Amino acid sequence: MAGRGDLGRAEAVTGSAPNPLLLASTSPQRRAILNQLGIPFDVAAPRYEERDAAGADPIELVRAHALGKARSLVGEAAGRPVLGVDTAVLLDGEVFGKPADKNEARTMLVRLAGRTHEVISGLCLIGAGWEDIGDEATRVTFRALGAGEIGAYLARGEWRGRAGAYAIQGIGARLVEQIEGDYLNVVGLPTALLVSTLARRFPGVYGLG
Repeated sequence: MAGRGDLGRAEAVTGSAPNPLLLASTSPQRRAILNQLGIPFDVAAPRYEERDAAGADPIELVRAHALGKARSLVGEAAGRPVLGVDTAVLLDGEVFGKPADKNEARTMLVRLAGRTHEVISGLCLIGAGWEDIGDEATRVTFRALGAGEIGAYLARGEWRGRAGAYAIQGIGARLVEQIEGDYLNVVGLPTALLVSTLARRFPGVYGLG
């Protein structure tokens, strides 16, 4: 699903390569994806506290969180474009965050079993005088799962720190029947959206555009 627009469009940047991106995240999955893409980057923890307003639109929430994370590091970017990302699991209009404990993880997996949910991400890239923000959605269908299979997955501990209580890049791939859209978005970074944004903003740089 294509992103739903940009803020503060500016002319594409040409010329010599910019400094590496500053990734406003400590996620090892996002670091691994950027390495896979061959995009140079530095990492810093965002100085941003996520607060979800009751009744807020989930897509607007992930966009707002991505923007907040990126903006929180602009002051120390030293000329580097800043990248902020936020990802959530959505089922029946409800956002599934990171489970607090094994019981909550079990409840999430029971609800996701045999159903199709969306993994939604907001992505924000900030440069000198401009901000681009968009969103991406990937549809993921789980197999029908028995209590024993769910219990075995939970015993591995992979659910910890994972939105929706699973990691598709790990043993959690066993839970999945079908994916529609960007696989790496489910891992944690909407890659197609990032690549298209970089190609437009920095044509000829990063080997894109």
